[in-house]
Amino acid sequence: MEYLLIGIKIILFVSIVNVWFFRFNKSTSWRGEGASSMKEEFANYGLTGGLVYVVGAIKVLAATGLLLSIWYPALTLPSATVMAVMMAGAVAMHLKVQDPIRRSFPALLFLVLSGLLIASALGLIAVG
Repeated sequence: MEYLLIGIKIILFVSIVNVWFFRFNKSTSWRGEGASSMKEEFANYGLTGGLVYVVGAIKVLAATGLLLSIWYPALTLPSATVMAVMMAGAVAMHLKVQDPIRRSFPALLFLVLSGLLIASALGLIAVG
């Protein structure tokens, strides 16, 4: 189970970095209302332009905390909690614009994975 949790942390880190650094200005099939960039997606949600950078910074910091938590386990709970809140917000935004459920899949998956990390950090599931 420990290796699974490490894998989840790495997947979340790599995915968030990919979205916010390498795919920021690119169209993907997951963008809300079919937006062609992250800024356009946030505009489709009715969010202000500057908020995209705040949300991005929070997600990247949380993902970095998850990666570092491999070596510093105390970072798992706060980082996974922030990630879960951000992913719940992402799912809510997809619902707000009535996207097909398929577009919410990555955020929903990352929310579930973050929840698994939270449950583990709280001792609700066995690690060893």
